[in-house]
Amino acid sequence: MAVAFDEMNGPGGDLRPAYEELSRWLKETPPDALEYRRQEAELLFRRIGITFAVYGEAESTERLIPFDVIPRILSGKEWTLLERGLKQRVRALNMFLRDIYHSREILHADIIPDDLIFQNPVFRPEMNGQDVPHDVYVHIAGIDVIRTEPEHFYVLEDNARTPSGVSYMLENREIMMRLFPDLFARHRVAPVEKYPDELLSALRSVAPDSAAGEPTVALMTPGIYNSAYYEHSFLADKLGVELVEGRDLIVKNDEVFMRTTEGLKRLDVIYRRVDDDFLDPLTFRPDSALGVPGLMSAYMAGNVTLANAVGTGIADDKAVYSYMPEIVKFYLGEEPILKNVPTFRCREPKDLAYVLDNLGELVVKEVHGSGGYGMLIGPAATKATIEAFRDKLKREPEGFIAQPTLALSTCPTCTEAGLAPRHVDLRPFVLTGRDRVTVVPGGLTRVALKQGSLVVNSSQGGGTKDTWVLDE
Repeated sequence: MAVAFDEMNGPGGDLRPAYEELSRWLKETPPDALEYRRQEAELLFRRIGITFAVYGEAESTERLIPFDVIPRILSGKEWTLLERGLKQRVRALNMFLRDIYHSREILHADIIPDDLIFQNPVFRPEMNGQDVPHDVYVHIAGIDVIRTEPEHFYVLEDNARTPSGVSYMLENREIMMRLFPDLFARHRVAPVEKYPDELLSALRSVAPDSAAGEPTVALMTPGIYNSAYYEHSFLADKLGVELVEGRDLIVKNDEVFMRTTEGLKRLDVIYRRVDDDFLDPLTFRPDSALGVPGLMSAYMAGNVTLANAVGTGIADDKAVYSYMPEIVKFYLGEEPILKNVPTFRCREPKDLAYVLDNLGELVVKEVHGSGGYGMLIGPAATKATIEAFRDKLKREPEGFIAQPTLALSTCPTCTEAGLAPRHVDLRPFVLTGRDRVTVVPGGLTRVALKQGSLVVNSSQGGGTKDTWVLDE
């Protein structure tokens, strides 16, 4: 694996301009003062109660995501490139989703194999021919981006169903402003605080035409036992909307109502953090206690907007991801601004043969996997693990893709031994409303806290950083 690009010190060890002020500040700040503020940040996070659940761990169901107090800094020029690429990608994703549930021109053009769509477990035939308000399927996208060189950003994966993590982006910024006002005073950092306003505006803009007056929005959660429940309640509070569960809602005459102390109130837009399978027991899983009977009827009648739309999971599929360069060109007639990581489709015999011959050098992922689970990182794996994956690939090649082991860029991070480089990725959040696509400057930087680790997921021991975009 190549030597990682360090975002602070650059390829030749020369301090990069965006980090000059931070470097000066670090030299002036005693290590014990930095450690004190790190502990203070952890205490604040504990008081706020930001935790996430780790499924399958009997000894610890709630964890605090580690927070690193050294910000990751992007120049205005770097952000402009990222923003253009993110907007382009999400526009193409929305056009792709509309197409596969309507005329399917991309399939007729033989750009994507039919079976990859129709035999996909997250394809929703219920959405065939179904229009969604203003043709917006992905209202909130979390696009995971990595960097390998100064100008080389790659999209690692698209999160188009229910992307999480935005509460950490907002809380990280609030805590940094509280603990490091002196460091903020030295920089012009673009604000992220506008995100809730931008999100609410985007959601209201896609309300059904039948909505009377200002559209009523609610955030639908699976409940307190969901791993991201903190985020659901946090966002509902920031948006100033009701946090509801399935049992709080009722469908009458193909309209959705929320039970309130003053009686039933019609809902126009539901920002749902409940997966498709559990939304409506009359349409999907009949054993779901999380959904609302009849919700899909109201949705198909055009009387409520669900954000994100039902059926967007097809855009999260890692095999579909491998076709994103072709998808961008097909719908927009443009070259992708942000490239994909080179990807081998194990469903194709030639790619499978290459992957099987080079398992020790590749990263292998399940096409429906997430959270860093079900992955093989070849260079870090034991021979036994590699052989077990070889058997899986032979049995079910269509369930996997493989990618080269890229050297994710590094940023300075507080460790027990002092400042040290650690690998990072970035999840910016892209909002799509009726007339515009917006990206709040920054996003959630996730950091692999273990030395040499490339896995940044919180469920696998990763942490987060505040992401500063310089307002130049």
